[in-house]
Amino acid sequence: MAKNDPAQAPLTPAVLHILLALSTEERHGYGIMKQVAADSQGKVKMGPGTLYGSVGRMLEAGLIKESDQRVDPEMDDERRIYYKITGEGQAALRAELDRYRGVVTVAEGRLSYGN
Repeated sequence: MAKNDPAQAPLTPAVLHILLALSTEERHGYGIMKQVAADSQGKVKMGPGTLYGSVGRMLEAGLIKESDQRVDPEMDDERRIYYKITGEGQAALRAELDRYRGVVTVAEGRLSYGN
């Protein structure tokens, strides 16, 4: 993988949450914000500026792409743009979760010696 490969670079918290929200289904912006709030049990509230700034960078990096499909065209506003995670986005999410697991393992090892 290349040096500037987004799948290997640490992700910002916003990007991590967006990828998690898109890991199960395609969503539009408001749907992503709602899923992030649900996933974090209300601890993370992502505003439109953070969301769409991150989405723009993620589109450029190839982590997500606009979907051709609309989840429910009869119930939805046609202006909404749906996003879906790409293979590269899935690889970046897996790599980030592996990094987190490593940090947790180190932290648990250190904390167990302190007791």
